[in-house]
Amino acid sequence: MLYRTAGQFKTSYEADQALFPVKQDAFLLGVILLLAAVVFPLTASEFAFQTLLIPILIYSLAALGLNILTGFAGQLSLGTAAFMGVGAYACYKMITLMPWMNPVIAILLSGIFSAGIGVAFGIPSLRIKGFYLAIATLAAQFFLVWLFEKWSWLYNDNASGAIQVPNLEMFGVYVSGPQANSLVQYYVVLFIVILLTWVCINLTRGTLGRTWKATRDMDIAAELIGINLMKSKLTAFAVSSYIVGVAGALFVFMWRGAAEPNLFDIPLSFRILFIAIIGGLGSVMGNYLGAILIVGLPVVLNLVPNALGIPIGSATVEHLNIMIVGSLIVFFLIVEPHGLAQLWRLIREKLIIWPFPH
Repeated sequence: MLYRTAGQFKTSYEADQALFPVKQDAFLLGVILLLAAVVFPLTASEFAFQTLLIPILIYSLAALGLNILTGFAGQLSLGTAAFMGVGAYACYKMITLMPWMNPVIAILLSGIFSAGIGVAFGIPSLRIKGFYLAIATLAAQFFLVWLFEKWSWLYNDNASGAIQVPNLEMFGVYVSGPQANSLVQYYVVLFIVILLTWVCINLTRGTLGRTWKATRDMDIAAELIGINLMKSKLTAFAVSSYIVGVAGALFVFMWRGAAEPNLFDIPLSFRILFIAIIGGLGSVMGNYLGAILIVGLPVVLNLVPNALGIPIGSATVEHLNIMIVGSLIVFFLIVEPHGLAQLWRLIREKLIIWPFPH
């Protein structure tokens, strides 16, 4: 009943290929954006900003970058965290070398360096694929983290080996650093995430997106029909690494405030991979659903037992979190490989034809 499509006619190919073929989808997106841009900022506490809202957006963006490469182009990668580190360190060097630079511009430019590194490590994908490509990207993970530790120029020869985010202003307001307000940081993150999500939606629905999908489904057949596999794979690595690099800059500058090389180690890569798998590979919306689940689950496990008067230690919460996430990954791989995004599609289809059973 809520998704009744009676009276919604399509009289052109353009209308048939519209981003929102059902008007209710556009309305639902408007409600979500209204909540994100108005309701949450007015009602959320400092704890909600730092524990839920900002990390969900950043992890969603990082998973979106990985999904471009793995879900749409079919190229496996286990080095997502390292490419996030490239973006974070590139942004830090630009800010320290050019203090006058706008921080949002610096964050967006940092992805270019990550894209270059991603293309360099994506060259092996022209000759290898599958498990072997995953191992190649894992080698990139170890090499880049080692580089972050040993190349002192990256962290300005700091004795601690860490990078500290300075106080950065934009239009007279601090947007990063110890003096920045969480509300301002949230709006910066929200703006960048919406911008890059809009770009990714248009890319995946266009010619480049169809090229990636053809490469993912059967690269030999794609090459036979004239698709340039080198261009397809390397553009996927470039776009994916750019988005992941921007997410890495946001991760440090808009959330953590400081970073050491081990912050971008392999557990972070797996965390982002879990978000992509649970949310649904080959889906843009699934990244947000997966991030909400992965980021929100530890918070729920902490708050709900205490609210019910059940004492539970932090170590137990951590173990429960790992067990539940692992179980969910196994469940979705067996029962619904397309993740939470596919569950939403099924619910939406049922709503459109309700109350009829077919």
